Amino acid sequence: MNFFQFQNPWLLLFLLALPLLALHASRGHRATVHFSSLVALKTLRPSRVDIYAGLPFIIRFLALSLLIVALARPQEGHKSTEILSVGVDIMLALDTSGSMKALDFIEEEKRITRLAVVKGVVSEFIDKRPNDRIGMVVFGEQAYTQCPLTLDQGILQSFLSKLEIGMAGDSTAIGLAIGIAVKRLKDLDSESKVIILLTDGRNNAGTLAPLQAAQTAKAFGIKIHTIGVGTKGKAPFLVNSIFGQRYVYQEVDIDEGTLQEISKITGGQYFRATDLESLKNIYKQIDEMEKSEVKVIDHSEYKELFHYFLVPGLALLLLEIGLSNTFLRRIP
Repeated sequence: MNFFQFQNPWLLLFLLALPLLALHASRGHRATVHFSSLVALKTLRPSRVDIYAGLPFIIRFLALSLLIVALARPQEGHKSTEILSVGVDIMLALDTSGSMKALDFIEEEKRITRLAVVKGVVSEFIDKRPNDRIGMVVFGEQAYTQCPLTLDQGILQSFLSKLEIGMAGDSTAIGLAIGIAVKRLKDLDSESKVIILLTDGRNNAGTLAPLQAAQTAKAFGIKIHTIGVGTKGKAPFLVNSIFGQRYVYQEVDIDEGTLQEISKITGGQYFRATDLESLKNIYKQIDEMEKSEVKVIDHSEYKELFHYFLVPGLALLLLEIGLSNTFLRRIP
């Protein structure tokens, strides 16, 4: 990363004094010659010397400005960052099944789908972990890797923004989602490997049982935090009818027992999010629990640029002295 700076920026304050110096000089004492009549002088045309009489002052003004900038020591620099230790490797397993269109979450006094809320909160979680490799698995009836582990937050955020309800089917294959996430993490040589699984239902698809997948994760030293998302009781869904769109309330069916057991087996924790604030707090807790000690070394190289201002400034100052004592010399 390239940048520009002044080593002594406070010296630039002297530039503010230059306009005051100019104002004082313009009001200074001027020599006068007494004539009995000004009629003869009015007929005289101004010579080139008269026109350029103010040139020495302009040159001096520019010279002083350049010298002040030179004293402030302008520098061009290049900064590079070296990460000496790897952070936490995290796979986000996100439920995109049909039930994620439930409208039991409220943001800015408006009902929004569970998936819309999750996307916003997960996006903030990603922003807070720039030094960790994070990937994403989406699941419904099927499960697949939406984004492999990456340090490029821009790519990850782009994939997150493209999540849609039902993109992997309307059912919920929790075990299969864990299996895909474990496959992405199991061979990595990292100090901490974590899966954050979020769902609003129970496993009803796929050939891999959730607890069997959890045992596999444990064998590879992978921790799983599980999040059950959705209000308790009945949740509203917006459906089309012959009378137009209307709300239909359905019972929330989250298999909390299985989610708790998955976390217990792998050394993780289970959380329940029933509204926007609780979901934010959950990801905040997980962020604090999985902090990584990343050592970063900054390398900075500087190139001095003061001579680009010093040399022209001295040259202009010498020019001003020469003109003031030769061609543009004032005679009182």
